[in-house]
Amino acid sequence: MQITGLTDKNFVHTVIRRRPKDVHKGSCGKVLIVAGSREMAGAAVFSSKAAIKCGSGLVNVCTRRKIFSIIQISVPESICLPWGKAKRNLAGYDAIAAGPGMGVDRRTREILKRILTEYAGTFIIDADGLNTIAKDAKLQVLLRSTKARVILTPHIGEAGRLLGKQIKGCAKEEIGQALWEKFHCAVIVKGADTLVALSGGDAYINTTGNPGMATAGAGDVLTGIIVSLAGQGLSTDDAARAGVFVHGMAGDMAAEKIGQHGLTASDIADYVPFALKEIID
Repeated sequence: MQITGLTDKNFVHTVIRRRPKDVHKGSCGKVLIVAGSREMAGAAVFSSKAAIKCGSGLVNVCTRRKIFSIIQISVPESICLPWGKAKRNLAGYDAIAAGPGMGVDRRTREILKRILTEYAGTFIIDADGLNTIAKDAKLQVLLRSTKARVILTPHIGEAGRLLGKQIKGCAKEEIGQALWEKFHCAVIVKGADTLVALSGGDAYINTTGNPGMATAGAGDVLTGIIVSLAGQGLSTDDAARAGVFVHGMAGDMAAEKIGQHGLTASDIADYVPFALKEIID
């Protein structure tokens, strides 16, 4: 896979624009985020908070009932619902994300199977969603044939599990190529100089981000940003590229203010609006 170019502010400014005066929450995207568990409620908090901060009109968080109160206190703008209710009308969501903090179990497998079978919009799979697919050959077959426009967001460890081999020391272009060929979808290989391999075969290196973003929950924030942008109308490829850039820029702005060592996922999410403002202005 050859690098097509870089993702910079000039590109992102062309796809994230100022809102029209007559906009309303219904036109800003209704998204579904399937995330969290009793042990990892924070993953649902980070991803849903990031989606809200990125401008989604309606953020529905599908999670375990036991942590509804945590979500409602931490991100009161979001709506909590169980999977039994969320799955009734998947087509009603402008974009869906699944995986952060869900755990690798039968419930996660069934949720991924249902979405991959029924949904046709942009679908971001992260974290435990990726780990579940890595262990399930049937899900891998379904992923290759789904009508959904999928974005996979693995870090190096998750990428290795998806490919079923040791990839330490491999170039990101090589990893992106292998994942793209295996699953036929857009792939974001996270880490320094994050690579975004698009569904058409082009690949771009991101130009934002810093070492302070190597912190728990940062990937959940990225998932929330991408699903938000896709829900607001960006194409799957544009949401992937722009989402990675906004995430990195928010991390850079937060690090400039508080430093890299103490940077947290919450800080990155809090700076997303400032990054968007600078891009739009």
